[in-house]
Parts: sequence; structure tokens; C-alpha cells
Amino acid sequence: MPDRRPVFDRVILKISGESLGKKGGPPFDPDALKLLIDRIAEGLENGARMGIVCGGGNIIRGRLAGTGLLDRSTADGMGMLATVINSLAIRDGLERAGIPARLFSSVAVGPLAEPYSPRAGRAALKKGEVAILSGGTGNPYVSTDTAAVLRACDLLAGAVLKATTVDGIYSADPKHDPDARRFDRVSYRQALADGLGIMDGPAIALARENRIAVIVFDFQEKNAIRRALAGEPVGTILG
Repeated sequence: MPDRRPVFDRVILKISGESLGKKGGPPFDPDALKLLIDRIAEGLENGARMGIVCGGGNIIRGRLAGTGLLDRSTADGMGMLATVINSLAIRDGLERAGIPARLFSSVAVGPLAEPYSPRAGRAALKKGEVAILSGGTGNPYVSTDTAAVLRACDLLAGAVLKATTVDGIYSADPKHDPDARRFDRVSYRQALADGLGIMDGPAIALARENRIAVIVFDFQEKNAIRRALAGEPVGTILG
């Protein structure tokens, strides 16, 4: 494949915690982690700078707060720590692949990760390191989708690449509705008005306010990240 300068030279890759495991299995799966690292490596081949925000749903889901079992702040705190655990696995996988990476956290975790600041994150990207941004925003009641858009603003990224297991945004869940229609492009206004559910409202509103494009795509597709960076049609553009 010929080398091509990326349209987006600085991006935030948002991945779910579930991408590190297999459905119904343990939180981490070696094959799933290898696939994720391979896809990240493809995206870096043409010189793009990348930050990564990973969710923690493979370890704990925020919805537990709604069961009465946990206070919302407690559940969110556990979720923040889950993102640190996932990010440690991602950093290890990247370093084993020969890809330099630095792990930051918005919550204090001692020697496990550096404290996050926009200045430190930008410095890592400038050096060609992958900046792994864990701990969410460091606050409860805020999703990792919102954290990803916020970090895109912090680090002057042109887009958030939201990696999913479907190939874009649909009018309904395509896994349950065979008549669901796939969109090539969706405006922020439409996503909010129609409640398409691909990201939470605050994340979409923040992206709209700061003109951050969001590309929703199937990360399991070979070269999907690299193609998105090159401006090729991949998934659905929210913007």
C-alpha cells in the first residue's frame, strides 16, 4: 500500500474495554489484545500522532450504580481505576510491539502512571509517543466518551476515532433490527435530536462546540484506522 500523508495528523482513538476481551470470557484475551495492538500499529504507519482513551466496561459497568448496589460516585471511581488497568495492558502490548508509549492518569495511582496534564500529553505526542490517557476525566458522572473528546481538545487533535464492533452509525441497533439504516455522515444536531446513542449527549455537545470530528468505525476491519486517517470513507462521520 503506498504511503500517504494522513488528513488527521493528530487524533484520539477511543476504544471500549470490551475490545480487550471476548464476549462471555474473562476481561482480557491475548488474541483480542494482539488484534487491537495490530490495528493501532497500522494507524501509526504513516506518521500520525495518537492518544488513546480506553473504557473500563470489561471490568465494571457504570450501570451497576442504577441497581442500588453501589453509589454512583463509587461505581464511577471503580470505573476510572478499571480504565487504568486496561491502559496498563495496552501500554505493555504497544511496548512489546516496539511502539513507544506513555501512560497518563487523571486520578493519582502512584508509580503506575504519570499524572495527566495537557502539557505532558502534547510533549509525548511531539516525541512520537502514543499517549495513553486513563482515569477518564478524573470526575464521576462523566463518561469516557466525554473524556476522549475533552482530551482531543487538550491535545489539539483533529478527530476522535471511536472504535466499535459495527461499521458506523445506524438508525437503530443493526444487531437487532434488520431494517436499520446506516449513515455515511450524521450532524451533531441530528445525533442529539434523534438520540442515536453512539455517544452520550455531553460528548457530542463538546465535540460540536470545539468542531471535533468523530469517526465511528469497526476497528476489527484491517487498515480501518489508517484509512480513516487518510480521509478515506470508513464508518460514519459525526460532525
